[in-house]
Amino acid sequence: MLPYIWYYTWAVLLVLCNVGALTATLLALPGNWVIVGLTALFAWLVHGPSGAGVSWYTVAALIGLALLGELAEFGAGAAGAARSGGSRRGMVLAMFGAMVGSMAGVAIGVPIPILGSLIGAVIGGALGAFGGAYLGESWKGRPDEQRLAVGTAAFVGRLLGTIGKLWAGAVMVVVAAADAFFFSLVQN
Repeated sequence: MLPYIWYYTWAVLLVLCNVGALTATLLALPGNWVIVGLTALFAWLVHGPSGAGVSWYTVAALIGLALLGELAEFGAGAAGAARSGGSRRGMVLAMFGAMVGSMAGVAIGVPIPILGSLIGAVIGGALGAFGGAYLGESWKGRPDEQRLAVGTAAFVGRLLGTIGKLWAGAVMVVVAAADAFFFSLVQN
């Protein structure tokens, strides 16, 4: 068991790393699963002076929230593309385009202090999904009207999916922080 100062130092580090992992979600990386992994590692290795720490129930709840975020992201993107008659090739290229677009959006950014890169990542990811889906449908030989419809559906689906996954990740960060700081005090 660690003295209070060390326990709370590790708890602050957990929260900071979890926030970093949440921002990785903007780049189409598995940030929510990194949050689960970091919190599970904390629950396993770090215990406060009275044996307090993050519980395994919290880790299980984070797994459920991460699955919910994945379902939101996949469901929004797939539903949009499927509803507009998109091909598998279009969906695969839309996912690749979303990743590349997110990274380009971070690099380019939006001229808003602090949040500019985050907004750039979301918009860049949606534009990349549009471009990938449009290219995939073009490669498939579909008419321009259908390419635009599938690309637009991929754009909207990517935006909604990212918002859903980020919401789940933000809740995960709060739940992990609450258990590390507040509930560990209540357990004593």
